[in-house]
Formats: sequence, structure tokens, C-alpha cells
Amino acid sequence: MSGKEVSQNEVLFERAQKTIPGGVNSPVRAFRSVGGTPRFFKRANGPYVWDADDKRYIDYIGSWGPAVLGHAHPEVIKAVQEAAVGGLSFGAPTEGEIVMAETLCEMLPSLEQVRLVSSGTEATMSAIRLARGFTGRDTIVKFEGCYHGHADSLLVKAGSGLLTFGNPTSAGVPEDFAKHTRVLDYNNVQQLHELFKASGSSIACVIVEPVAGNMNLIKPTHEFLNTLRELCTQYGAVLIFDEVMTGFRVGPQGVQGVYGITPDLTTLGKIIGGGMPMGAFGGRKDIMACIAPLGPVYQAGTLSGNPVAVAAGLTTMCLLKQQGFYEKLETQTRKLVQAFNQMAHAHGETFCADSIGGMFGIYFSEKVPTSFAEVSASNRDRFNKFFHAMLDAGVYLAPSAYEAGFVSVTHDDAVIEATRVAIDTAFSAIK
Repeated sequence: MSGKEVSQNEVLFERAQKTIPGGVNSPVRAFRSVGGTPRFFKRANGPYVWDADDKRYIDYIGSWGPAVLGHAHPEVIKAVQEAAVGGLSFGAPTEGEIVMAETLCEMLPSLEQVRLVSSGTEATMSAIRLARGFTGRDTIVKFEGCYHGHADSLLVKAGSGLLTFGNPTSAGVPEDFAKHTRVLDYNNVQQLHELFKASGSSIACVIVEPVAGNMNLIKPTHEFLNTLRELCTQYGAVLIFDEVMTGFRVGPQGVQGVYGITPDLTTLGKIIGGGMPMGAFGGRKDIMACIAPLGPVYQAGTLSGNPVAVAAGLTTMCLLKQQGFYEKLETQTRKLVQAFNQMAHAHGETFCADSIGGMFGIYFSEKVPTSFAEVSASNRDRFNKFFHAMLDAGVYLAPSAYEAGFVSVTHDDAVIEATRVAIDTAFSAIK
């Protein structure tokens, strides 16, 4: 495309803003954080996506995690096509839902029972309601920088002190909702002890991204997760692992398998839908017994267990069980991180990168961050320039310094090497 030609991405973005708020249906897609025009994609295959100008990019978003097999895997596409022929939605039970529940409970030992929903937000919202109904308590605890969907109680930031009420981070969230949410610093064990000592008997649940991916990739300390488990057990609070992003992405049993921690409830999404909208929440049978129709906690959804989404998810989950799958995924992700770090060092950049399983993070800082405050202290202006330089070089990264990246098993050595060349080019461009 010559300099005089108008990008179709620009044409589409201008058109979209007339009928869609901000021109997008999810805020990060608008490129507000990094500036410029968002890319509108028209197709994808394996590790690649093509935009409206037919420019190809190596994709490190993977639909924000689900594309662990690569885009448009032929077996997943076939399963979706066959399911669609039989009907798109029934609003009634199907055998596929049972098989999906059995598969999830088999792969995650912490799940004794599970309920399917249509999104990660539905899963976390329902899990919190269930925890409140089970315990008869109102207070929930979350951590600064962790995102669990856009339910009212979760769009809350820390108050002025440890024991103060939380403050809404979105208009439209009543103060009365926010006051039941306490927000602590990720990886801060001392704050956990202080809060539970002061208010433990009123805490219904703690919800956490056990590996954070929504403030870039932030790993927990073993002490942090162990303390969470110990305090929730001691005070009778429900420990919820939000593995919507990390479930079957960092390992065959998610973060709970990697760190050896058993939560009371787990929320899932992304990969279990194989690219189609699906979520789930599940855990201890005594807690799940409180959900309608067995118990008093109401939750429902017309499209829950949608047959097409179930078909995509089951096929994906089956392929994940192939021998060596996660070893290959982790190896390729580590190779990518090594490429980032080597090129940054060669160019004298203040930069580092980290990974776990098939997730990675890049940071324009001297060391890998361990909290939201440390991520916020990184050089975001430098990231924004690097992001656009990588776009120009044909690599699509998350358009925010606060988002993790994702690798698929189709990111083979040739793709990683092409990415290394792009990284070298991008660092040269922003000098």
C-alpha cells in the first residue's frame, strides 16, 4: 500500500464510530492506550492474522488466549461445522454439556461439579454470588490490577487505606456496591494477614488471578498463594481462582496445578470455548449445591452450554491432551522471551520479559514487576513506540502495557525467528 492510499482500517474505524461507541465492542481494541488506528481483521490461520489492508501479522494475542492451538485449527472448525448443522441453540440440555463437565472435572481435580455459562464475566459474577450465598457474608476481597470481568462489585479500586471501603472505577457503579469490596496489593502477604485479622468473619470470598494477566503478566509468590489458602480455610472464606485466562493456558491443570494450591471455586473461559463464547465456574460439591435449582442462589443463561461452543471447546480440550503439548508450548514461549531479552540487551534498552506456560509479559523496566504499582512505574511511552514499531514490522502485540501476551503451538521456530528479526527492527526504529 503506497503512502497516498487510505488504509481500510482507517475507513472501517471511522465508519464504526458512527454506530458503535468508540468504534469498538470492547475498550482495549480502540488503541486509546497506544494511540493510532486499530486493526480490523478479516481472517486468521495458525499464528497469523490478516487486517483489512490484507497485511499479515504474527499474532501474539490469540483472541486474548483461546487460540492455544493456533487460529482456525482444522479439527475445531470441522467440529463447529458439524455441530451447526444440527442446530445453533436449543435452550435445553444436551449430552455435549455433560461431556464438557466431565472433561473439566477430570482435568481439574479441584472441580467436583461445574456449571457452564457464556463468558468469563458471567463465571466470576456467578462464583462471587455463590460464595456470598454459601457463607451468608457480603464482603469480597480482590487485588489491585486484577480484572475479573465488568460486574459492578469488581470494578473497584483500593480506598485510601487498607480497611477503608473500595472506590468504584466505573461510572454507574453505586457506592453501596463498592463498599462491600476490599482491594489489596497483589503479592502483599502482610496486608492479607491484617485484613483477615480485622475483618475475617465478614469475608465471603477472595477472588484472585493466581497468575495475573490483566496488568501484564505478574506471577504470584508461593507465599502469597499459600497464605491465601491458609487464611480462607481458617476464617471460612471461599477462595476463588479466576483461571479464565490461565486455565489450560499455563499448564494442563492451570495455575492450581503449577503451584499445588486447591481453590474452593474456579472460574474458566477462553480456551474451554475453543474460540467460541463459553465460560464455567465450579468447585466443591457442597458449595455448588447452593446453586439453583438445588439451592437458593439463582443463576441462569439461555445460551449456557451452547452446542456449537461446546463442540469447539471439547475438540480443543481433546487436542490439549496430546503427549508433549504443554512442553512444546512452554518451550516456544521461552524462546520468544529469550529473543525479546537478547534483542533488548543488544540495543541497550531498559527492558525485560518473562513467561509461564503459554503466556508472556514484556516490560520497559529494569526488573520483572511483582505488583500493579511496579507495572505502573514502567516506561509506557517507550512501550507505545515499540508497539507501533512492531506493528510496522508485522507483529501484533496487545495494544496496552497492561496486558499479557499469548503463544500458540503453531508459533514454530521459523515464526519465533521472524519475530526476533522484527524485534531487532523495532528497537532500531525507536532509538
